[in-house]
Amino acid sequence: MKIGYACLAIGVSNANFQTCKLTSITESKLMDLIASNLHALETLVDYNIENHIQLFRISTDVIPFGSSVANRLAWWDLFKNSLDRIGEKIRRSGMRVSMHPGQCTVLNSPTEEVVARAIEDLVYHAHFLDCLGVDFTNKIILHVGGVYGEKETAIARFVSVYKSLSPEIKRRLVIENDDRSYTAQDVLSISQILGVPFVFDNLHHALHPSSVEHTDVEWINLAKQTWKTSDGPQKIHYSQADKSKRSGAHSANVKLDAFLRFTKTLSRQDIDIMLEVKDKNLSALKCQNVLAEEKAIKVLEKEWSRYKYTVLEHSHANYLGIRDLLKDKKGYPAIEFYHLLEASLALPIETKAGCNAAEHVWGYFKKTATPAEKKTFVRVLEAYQTGHGALTTIKNQLRKMTLKYNKKYLTDSLYFDL
Repeated sequence: MKIGYACLAIGVSNANFQTCKLTSITESKLMDLIASNLHALETLVDYNIENHIQLFRISTDVIPFGSSVANRLAWWDLFKNSLDRIGEKIRRSGMRVSMHPGQCTVLNSPTEEVVARAIEDLVYHAHFLDCLGVDFTNKIILHVGGVYGEKETAIARFVSVYKSLSPEIKRRLVIENDDRSYTAQDVLSISQILGVPFVFDNLHHALHPSSVEHTDVEWINLAKQTWKTSDGPQKIHYSQADKSKRSGAHSANVKLDAFLRFTKTLSRQDIDIMLEVKDKNLSALKCQNVLAEEKAIKVLEKEWSRYKYTVLEHSHANYLGIRDLLKDKKGYPAIEFYHLLEASLALPIETKAGCNAAEHVWGYFKKTATPAEKKTFVRVLEAYQTGHGALTTIKNQLRKMTLKYNKKYLTDSLYFDL
């Protein structure tokens, strides 16, 4: 079982993707953007390898305007060395990657121009994966599209357009149920007609259930039948709802107990789970570490080194609790560790705790800070303590000093990111 995340990572430096407005595109600008984005992708791939994350969705924006006539660059030739190097890392590590075109990529639109653009977008995505040299178990995920007043007619259009696609696209394409138009039953039926794999999304199903009643596990087992050996292990999407936001919004993080109940019902390991969650890699690591077959305390110690000051600013009691948990070097209290972590992040930051954590971080600079920096820290800390300043002001100063003095322990921590 591989557990992964989509597109971006929290707390990973130099890993953000860039774009620009269509009106400001120049060949030189595109060259710079592509170079920067491929560097960001390689940084994420390196991070995944270091942390044994073997399932990852690549941002569709890695090549800006990749399917648009606005981008006339032969990027596959110009950046061949970078693409070859990234692809080799992915293949050698056993990582499985995917891409997910956006909502504008609609194959069943009644408008021919929309369909033509959608096909061009799929050509781009398939070409990018081809340039990485990854096999056809690395997929492109697509929704069926709109209903346009007549679902059966819209499905027939999708089937017709799909049949016209190139073999290169067909071998990568998988389809997913959505939260408004096409239920799990709809997508399963289309999948069976076309022989295309079906990716089951649990949250979409909860929001837009089928008239045919099955449990999530039953739907997942039905979807498994659509995955051929050449497609690789079955892949599903898993997410939890943020009940405080609009319907369908993903939660800030994956709640561990609910996830463990879900995976227990699966009763098998031959399945890959893509998490769709706001904190991306952080939840992926949490879920992966709890389910890990090799249980090494050093894994939790590494996690603790990243979270410790964030926990401290939320809860001193939980900070001490986690430290006590990790004293047993022969144990592996992963569930207890993440329970305390989840409980801490759910708490508001009180002024006293915020100051305490900030002062601990300031300790890294006591001997190297200039008199002016010391004076500024005292001033912003006192302002926060008296209700006349913000914690973000303190953390912004500490972040600048972290970069200036190259404090890697703090750079690698999540104190400035959560």
